[in-house]
Amino acid sequence: MPFPTVDEVSRHCLSDAEPESVHIEVHLPGRLDPVRLRAAFQQALLTHPRVLAREVPGRGHRRSFAWELTGRPDRDPVSFAGPGPDALARARARALTECPPLTLVPPMRLEVVQVEEGGTVLLLTLHHTALDAPSGLRVLATTAERYGGTEALPVPGRVRPERSGPAPSGTGATGRTGLARPVRVAPDSRPGPVRARAVGNGMVQADLPVPRRAARNGGLPPWTVNDQLLVATSLTVGRWNVSQGRPAGPVRLTMPVDDRPRGTDMPMGNGTRLVEVAMTSEDPRDTELLLGERPDPEAVARLLRTTARRTRALKSADGAPMGAGASLLTAPLLPVGVRGVLTRGARRAAASWTSTALVTNIGRVPYALDFGDAGRATAVWFSAPARMPRGLSVAAAATGGRLHVTLRWSRALLGDASGAELAGLFAESLSTTSLTRAGDDTPRPDTTPVGTRSTQDNHKRPS
Repeated sequence: MPFPTVDEVSRHCLSDAEPESVHIEVHLPGRLDPVRLRAAFQQALLTHPRVLAREVPGRGHRRSFAWELTGRPDRDPVSFAGPGPDALARARARALTECPPLTLVPPMRLEVVQVEEGGTVLLLTLHHTALDAPSGLRVLATTAERYGGTEALPVPGRVRPERSGPAPSGTGATGRTGLARPVRVAPDSRPGPVRARAVGNGMVQADLPVPRRAARNGGLPPWTVNDQLLVATSLTVGRWNVSQGRPAGPVRLTMPVDDRPRGTDMPMGNGTRLVEVAMTSEDPRDTELLLGERPDPEAVARLLRTTARRTRALKSADGAPMGAGASLLTAPLLPVGVRGVLTRGARRAAASWTSTALVTNIGRVPYALDFGDAGRATAVWFSAPARMPRGLSVAAAATGGRLHVTLRWSRALLGDASGAELAGLFAESLSTTSLTRAGDDTPRPDTTPVGTRSTQDNHKRPS
């Protein structure tokens, strides 16, 4: 089965310094039986045979990379971490540094970590060249169904605006906004040679309240939580850059759009298409109002409305998974070795035009993740790769009325202390998007406390 466009681009650009891994954490209140869990995970893999794939070996003169579906695992992908106060931190570190190989089936591994107070964490690590976070979450949902022995309820499909034809040009921005180069996240104050020698990713997870949304009278809110996450990321980058002595500039964010069904018939693999959203207000005077010590609520509301309009257009449009340029680069007209050189060269040439950050939002987790006597999931975190030149990804999922957000960064851009500071800025920025409407229809900031809530062994230090 030939590699799709997304898989091939990822395969060409792999780097040992920044592994292309996706990590998913599911926190459970109880303990799991090892034998039952292994059997349930094996049954889940057989239920979704597309994940039982490995890369077919070959030389650079072949016309395409290809997946080989084996129908069975090459190895046991389930392991149980030894007990200890640092067991979860070590498992997270492995998820960011040790990518499952593409030559073994399945290209994922599941680590089971027992934490304090009798709880358990399932940590699933995927190779992003083969699979994405929604695919991994679907496998875990099927595992829970097999382990708990209960039939899962039907999963409702995603509600999207009516399709409107080709994707909008640029990023949905107008005028100079769509033509300006996006700003980069400013590197921290470490000396350049120190950053250049740094490898791998850092990560901080936050347990936050779901931001409130202003509701129209008798109608739906004018923006989504996803729009609030985009605005919060934009404010975080702007405020961080100003604190590092960098001038403000246009922020552009990459946002995955996923229209796949969430039931057992969900297509596995990399099923999202990537779009870019310009995070600039139509009134340039709002920049100063947004990046002050206390962002102006009316300016935030204007940016939220503009962002909502742009994301609705992008979600409803048709388009290639990574754009026409990537489709052309991966067309099987030249050997894969030559295409790899061209793809890496195009990536370097386009580095200054690469979006500022990646924001990926699963939304409310659509599965119960009920593991029977081990209980239902109390929290779900996941993270996406954060390779340079972008160097920053923000991932969010909602469980039990809480928003579980992961900031992941390249250590060539930020150290752990700076990454933790950026996470704090994000929590503050997200709270500024929690706008309520008074009787005079004036946006007012929500005064609900926004501090992150500690979860077992989760906020002691960055992974």
